[in-house]
Amino acid sequence: MTIFATRGAKCLRSPTTEVTAIACELSIVVPTFNERDNVPELVRALEQALPGIAWEVVFVDDDSGDATAEAARTLAASDPRVRCVQRIGRRGLSSACVEGVLATSAPYVAVMDADLQHDEAILPDMLARLKQDGLDIVVGSRHASGGSLGTWGAGRARISRLATRLSRGLVPAELGDPMSGYFVMTRAAFMDCVRQLSSLGFKILVDLFASSPRPLRFAEVGYTFRNRRHGESKLDSLVVWEYAMLLADKLVGHFIPIRFLLFGVVGGTGVVVYIAVMTTFHNLLSINFQPSQAAATLVAMTSNFAINNWLTYRDARLRGRRWWTGLLSFCAVCSIGAVANVGIASVLFERAYVWWIAGLAGILVGTVFNFAMTSVFTWKRAS
Repeated sequence: MTIFATRGAKCLRSPTTEVTAIACELSIVVPTFNERDNVPELVRALEQALPGIAWEVVFVDDDSGDATAEAARTLAASDPRVRCVQRIGRRGLSSACVEGVLATSAPYVAVMDADLQHDEAILPDMLARLKQDGLDIVVGSRHASGGSLGTWGAGRARISRLATRLSRGLVPAELGDPMSGYFVMTRAAFMDCVRQLSSLGFKILVDLFASSPRPLRFAEVGYTFRNRRHGESKLDSLVVWEYAMLLADKLVGHFIPIRFLLFGVVGGTGVVVYIAVMTTFHNLLSINFQPSQAAATLVAMTSNFAINNWLTYRDARLRGRRWWTGLLSFCAVCSIGAVANVGIASVLFERAYVWWIAGLAGILVGTVFNFAMTSVFTWKRAS
């Protein structure tokens, strides 16, 4: 579910006391999650940085618990350059950026963080370079001339360098800062890419370069990365996982969906869990086979659901009561899939196929069925 709060498709500016409506030239998309205190500061900073430019800022909020969306709407009530898109039931920086850009109509779009770490003062220079040099995208770079990582520690810098090296098969070697989340691009270039985007994780710039049907014409403008002023960093250990998912999707996603691959891998861990529980209950505790099998099956299904909810469908994670209803639907679907697995394997075996071929065919059919049905009924927002 997406909730839009807007005051029309025009940007307004007031050079004196008279408000004059002009077409919006630059839309700045800002994904947010628990950034309430940064919202008004960012709007003030943009106002100071963009004199003479018709701009708007679109906050795309993933249903923050700190009322970030309400803060944006409060500003929008008195400043028509401020808009808010509130997303319910899904999260993810890249997908938020995509929805924000699609909710605008300006010929030029920018993406920047809400935490005030990106230097808004270079936006006019980035926009000017984009227009004057006939480029597709201009990247705010920490590694270009005049750029700096600021007060980053050695460990974080090493991780960033490693992530950059891993991206080299997907982005031009000349792009100095593919990990940047700060850029300005033409709407035409974005629309050329949008249907091929993976929209996974935090690194949408890599996604854009890897998804473009033609090489993007680009330049970089240096800036110094600043410290966060309010709130807490959203970076955690799973950011690495999401980045790995993005890279894998760009490399093999044209042939097989990355979610399906992950779903299959998680299913493999379920087999290990099943065997471990069966061994414990039946062999070590001498519990009868039927109750041991029932317990092992339930634990394996629960394990598969929990891991898929945490990793495979991280952008549509179920929480609270929805976690339990999701578990029930997952178990119901997988039970049907198990019947299909056994049925297909039995039919093939009876037709003189080698037992392991029949078994693998049954597993494949069951896995495809489970993936398709749980995508629709358990994590339907992600599908």
